[in-house]
Amino acid sequence: MLVTTKRMLQKAKKEGYAVPHFNVSNLETVKSVIEGCSKMNSPVIVATSESAIKYAGIKSLKSLVESLAYKSKIQIALHLDHSPSYELAKDCLKEGWTSIMRDASNLPFDKNVKETKRVVDLAHKKNIAVEAEIGRLSGKEGWVESKESLFTNPEDARKFTLLTKCDSLAVSIGTSHGAYKFKGNPRLDFNLLEEIEHKVSLPLVLHGASSVPSFLVHKANKYGADLRGAKGVPDSQIKKAIRIGICKINTDTDLRIAFDASIREFLNKEPRDFNPRDILKATIDEMQKVVESKVKLFGSEDKSDMLRK
Repeated sequence: MLVTTKRMLQKAKKEGYAVPHFNVSNLETVKSVIEGCSKMNSPVIVATSESAIKYAGIKSLKSLVESLAYKSKIQIALHLDHSPSYELAKDCLKEGWTSIMRDASNLPFDKNVKETKRVVDLAHKKNIAVEAEIGRLSGKEGWVESKESLFTNPEDARKFTLLTKCDSLAVSIGTSHGAYKFKGNPRLDFNLLEEIEHKVSLPLVLHGASSVPSFLVHKANKYGADLRGAKGVPDSQIKKAIRIGICKINTDTDLRIAFDASIREFLNKEPRDFNPRDILKATIDEMQKVVESKVKLFGSEDKSDMLRK
């Protein structure tokens, strides 16, 4: 059963933990996420990007998630991550997505408000919660020194949530997408996060928060990858962000590295095995370990309200 995220995130905010969000695009990622969270009795947000939908197909991806979710008793939301347009959000709502993010953070404040509110007005008619973003994360290049142009302004965040009536807000405090998040030591702006949390009553979301585990990077490199310099957000900083008020944390890169490392290792150790099920089973096992470790880190273990079948 798929559920919306509003109550899920409100509960996390009240009880002081973060709901895990994992990006998926195929059978292996979906299985690792749902089975890992089911084992831990954790609520989970299964997220699909525009590129994942283009890759797998909107109907087939929905069917895949829904069929695996049906077997589970945990709370599972199907989320559209970083939607670049009203049209994609509309298509996903039509197909049964239970959570939507409209990301217009690249636009000026007024246009971000306008584009976000269009999706909010549409989604709320179906009682579907909407996540929005203000402030911008850096890309694969990592830390950006120009905080004023990219980081979330607390007062703008307050006004934005009032004007758009969004249900949760993604904020920029120093994280970035990809495996190369920092040139030097990791340094999130916790003072800024405290200011935002003081001004915004909604659940806050942290994107670009993969930890890029060194043991997975080492394994991938050992079997032929080149991930030198990859660096993520330390667990200690994730815990501190949750204590301050982060209620949802997005993970994508860590699953990708686990997939890559495990498939390289298997093919190296089993050169005569060309059965795709054997090869891909190894990726599920490794990714599920990542999922379970995130659940423990975020404090969401045993936080799912069990659903009746």
